[in-house]
This record gives sequence, C-alpha cells and structure tokens, in this order.
Amino acid sequence: MHSEHQGESNATPRSQTGFWGWLNRRTGLDDLLRTALYEPIPGGARFAYIFGSGLLFIFLSQIITGVFLALYYVPSADHAHTTVAYITKAVTGGSFLRSLHAYGASAMVIVLLLHLSQTYIYGAYKGRRELLWLSGCVLFGLVMAMAFTGYLLPWDKTAYFATAVGTNAVSEIPRIGESIKRLLRGGTEMGTLTISRFFVAHVFLIPACIFALVASHLLLFRKAGAAGPVGPGDLKQKAELFYPRQVLMDLSLTALLIIGLGLLCFFVPIQLGPPANPADAQYIPRPEWYYLPIFQWLKYWHGSAAIVGVLVIPTLLLLAVLALPFLDRGVERRPWKRPAAMGAYAFVVFSLIGLGLRSQYLDRHDSGVAEQLAKQRAEEDEYARKPFEPELSSASLVAANVTLADPLAAKGKTIFEGQSCNACHGDSGVGTAAAPPLVGIKAKFSPDQLAERFKHPTAKMNAGGMPPIDLPPDDLKALIAYVESLK
Repeated sequence: MHSEHQGESNATPRSQTGFWGWLNRRTGLDDLLRTALYEPIPGGARFAYIFGSGLLFIFLSQIITGVFLALYYVPSADHAHTTVAYITKAVTGGSFLRSLHAYGASAMVIVLLLHLSQTYIYGAYKGRRELLWLSGCVLFGLVMAMAFTGYLLPWDKTAYFATAVGTNAVSEIPRIGESIKRLLRGGTEMGTLTISRFFVAHVFLIPACIFALVASHLLLFRKAGAAGPVGPGDLKQKAELFYPRQVLMDLSLTALLIIGLGLLCFFVPIQLGPPANPADAQYIPRPEWYYLPIFQWLKYWHGSAAIVGVLVIPTLLLLAVLALPFLDRGVERRPWKRPAAMGAYAFVVFSLIGLGLRSQYLDRHDSGVAEQLAKQRAEEDEYARKPFEPELSSASLVAANVTLADPLAAKGKTIFEGQSCNACHGDSGVGTAAAPPLVGIKAKFSPDQLAERFKHPTAKMNAGGMPPIDLPPDDLKALIAYVESLK
C-alpha cells in the first residue's frame, strides 16, 4: 500500500507529458488557462456579465468574414460595386457571408451598447476602474468608426449618398471641417481615393487599434477585478470561479448570436442596390439605424447655429462621458440610490430613441419623401433579382467596337479620333483616368442631348479639359452615331 501511494505521488502530471506537455513547457498555457478560467467572481456567476464575451465573439466573427470578403473585393470606384455584386450573386454562399458581416456590425453595436449600459447602471466604473472605463469608451468610438467606413465599400447608391451626407456633416466643424472632409474623401469629390482610404481604415488601421484596445481592456479588467454585485447583501454571497458556470452563461449568448444571425442571414439577406450614380439628384439618403438619431439631430442646426449642434453640444457630452469615473467618486453603486445618474442615462437613451423614431415618422408622413424612398426600395429589389453581369475589360470593349457596320458611325469614329477625343476617353470610348467611359451613353442621353453637350459642355466637363465641339451638322450627326454605337 505504501509503495502504491508513493508511486501515485511521484507520477508525472498528464499536463506535463506528450505533445501538450511539450507545448506547455514552452508557452505556459496551463498558467494562462488557470488565470483565465479560475478567476473568482464576487457574488457568483450572473447573466449580467455575458456581454463582454459576446463582443469578443462578434469581433472575431467580423474579422473572419471580412477576410473572406476581401479575397474578392477591389477598392476602386470602377470595380467595387461589381466585385460586391459578384460576391452576392455568383459566389457560393457569398450572400450569406456578406449578410453575416453586415448584420454582425449591427449586432456588435447592440451588444456594445448593452455592455456599456450594464457598466453604467451597475456603477462598475467606480473604484480604480477609470482607465477601464476610458478604454471601453474609446472602443465604442472605434466600433462606430468601423461601421461608418465599412458602409461605403459596396459603392451602391445607398452607401454613396449616406457617406456623402456623413462627410458633409464633418465640414460643419469650424476652421478644420473642410480639411477633415477633404482628408476623408481624398479630394473635394468622392471617388476611388475615398474608397481606398475607407478600405485601408476599415481593414487595417481601425482593426489594429481595436486589437490593441481589447488587449489593454482585458489587462485592465484583470488588474481591477470584477466589480461584483451592487447590493451590500449580495457581497455576502460566496465568490464563484469563472469556470464552469460563467463560461456556460457566456457560451449561451454566443449560441444565441450564432443562431439568430444565421437565421436572419438565411431568410432576410442584405441586399445590394444599384451602383453609385452621383448624378442622381433625386436620391434621398438614409443612414443605418445606429446613425439615424445623429442624422435627425443635424437637421435642427443650420447656419451659424450649426457650431452649437455639431461641435459644442456633442463635445460637452463626450467629455462628460469620459470624465464620469472622475466626477462620480461616491461608493454607492445601487441604481435606485443614484437618481441623478439614472436620470441622465434615461434622458440620453430616450432622446436618441426619440430622434430615430422622429426621423422615421417624418419620412412616412411626407408624401414626396415616402414616395421616393419606396421607389428606391423598388429599385434595390429589382437590381437584387437581376443575375450577375460581369464587366468587360478594356481590351474586350475595344474589340467589341472595332468593326462598325454603319457607315455613318464609321465616319464618326474618324471624327472622334480626329478631334483627339480618344486622348481622354480612351480608344473606343472605354474611359481613362482623365475622363469617364462613353460606353452605353446611348441609354443616358438622347441624340439632341448629346449634341447639346458637345456644343456646350457643362462646367464639370470644362474643368476636365473638354472644349466645345463645333462641327458641321453632318459631321456632328456622324459623331453622335459613333458614340451611340459604343457597347
């Protein structure tokens, strides 16, 4: 008996043998898992503590789905919409993948709002948790920036005009607003540089900052420890380790998110609208739901008062939120014992909800706006039902326009080249960096409209270097015939 017990005591722990033992001796995984799983939770495991793990899961899901989408995506004004259409309509499971990424952005905002609300209501920012609260607020700003930069990338009408409104709102900031707007857009107008900058921010810069902040947030949380329950009586309850009950509670939210997002993506996939068309002056932009209150708020501030609504009030509110742990130094954490804090929270929350509902109410009760929005939704539905149409390369377009059976169009081609139109618009009108393509222009302009544009170019055409074309009527007719023949 003595020898048996001695043999058991001298036995090598299983974690120190085999591959796991080899890996553990080099990485210290056992110590890491013990630190992560066996943290004591004051008052025991609770469903109120599940939101942090849910956020981490959604963020990892966004990274994974974003990587797969990036395999197909081309960040340019010429190809962005086509590549997203290819993902949505041609790639197996592409629509589901894109919907998972889009709905994941909304889910992340919702869970983050719940997490911040739970932290505020339970007073978990009190004590030595100032840096923990500040890092959480910065993470919230980064998540909203991720949502904003990702919204433009499909380059459909909805994304284009909503982002145009957002960047125009930035220009209302005195002195530096216009500079920030040009920095975001890469110029005065939105185009390939805008997509490129938003893509780099969305895929590289902001995620890198989020990774760094998440790591810092977790380290600060471990240093400060769990805040625990709010009531003095609850603190008498025995502390409980993070594993297994709290792990199971966190996994329950993860399972709920997987099932909910999966069903939503399968039955209500995200639609892609028609490609961006800056010339569509009738289009009415509307942002995503989480930016709708801000969109409605900006409507109330115009002219000299804009500085108050766009800069002063938001800045004061932001500073108050960031300074909260330094302003509220009391030890009381029970919500019902903090009427001022709860009143401020309720005022902000209900104001945001009210602004969002007000925006939707005004849209429904303005006949002109409601009719246009319904028309836009119908256009999106119609485009979504169309099969994918791949864009032709420049070489294919040139080949398609080499042979002209119409003598009048053949004559027009000679005039087109004689007027050096191909120097800017490219051979066979396929377009260059200096001027847009003329392919398919017949569907946009009538012969009379084309003649008017040739004779009297618009200010934008003049700025691009196009002079008026003064030709005899027969030559002008031939030039129009050639331009209309481009396919």
